[in-house]
Amino acid sequence: MAEVKILCWNVNGIRAISGRGFLEWLRKESPDILCLQETKAHLEQLDKDLSEPYGYNTYWNYPERKGYAGVATFTKTEPVAVKYAFDGAGFDLEGRVIITDYGDYILMNVYFPNGKMGKERLKYKMNFYEAFLSFADSLKTKCAKLIICGDFNTAHKAIDLARPKENEHVSGFLPEERDWMDKFVSHGYVDTFRHFNSEPNQYTWWDMKTRARDRNVGWRIDYLFVTESLLPAVSSAFIMSEVMGSDHCPAGIVLQTKK
Repeated sequence: MAEVKILCWNVNGIRAISGRGFLEWLRKESPDILCLQETKAHLEQLDKDLSEPYGYNTYWNYPERKGYAGVATFTKTEPVAVKYAFDGAGFDLEGRVIITDYGDYILMNVYFPNGKMGKERLKYKMNFYEAFLSFADSLKTKCAKLIICGDFNTAHKAIDLARPKENEHVSGFLPEERDWMDKFVSHGYVDTFRHFNSEPNQYTWWDMKTRARDRNVGWRIDYLFVTESLLPAVSSAFIMSEVMGSDHCPAGIVLQTKK
């Protein structure tokens, strides 16, 4: 058996975090796969040591609009196949998806939209959710073992944010967003962190303007889900709240796989 460490991190700007020790952190942690969200950069804006760190195959997806959204997957093992969109869903304009197929399992790195900008944006988010779930379910019929990680931009349960009552009418904790999370789980996707940890006060995002991280007034909106068939291979799931540099912190899992 071999261990595969998979980390997921919304870096809130890959160029910004590169000046805060990102590459040193990457070398130290040495994950087998690292999924980044909100990279906010085109490849021509990056030095090669950042766009292609030593020892990794790198895959990038970003929109035409510079300084916005974007995802990247760094992987030591070259995937069998890579895709950058949900089939036929029309949600590939903002650089939010990278799908890497490793043969034994498929990994989806997704940066889900934020719905706080208004009703139209919330509608876009909910439509994105539905297109994603339809695509994930179709993938699941072909490959039972899926990993879905990223910034979902929704806290699922009251335990997943510090102040649930105060945020009941805020996008990220709205009833319809939480209902969709319930629906997602009911389709056979397991929140790996909650499978291993039922403790409160475990968050992955803190508001920078109010210095909320100093008081741990946060939200858990970054997740790694797996299909039920892959759950027995997950030996641990964790949040790395001590890692600084972004308004989010990394989360991760360790898989036990065949060599």
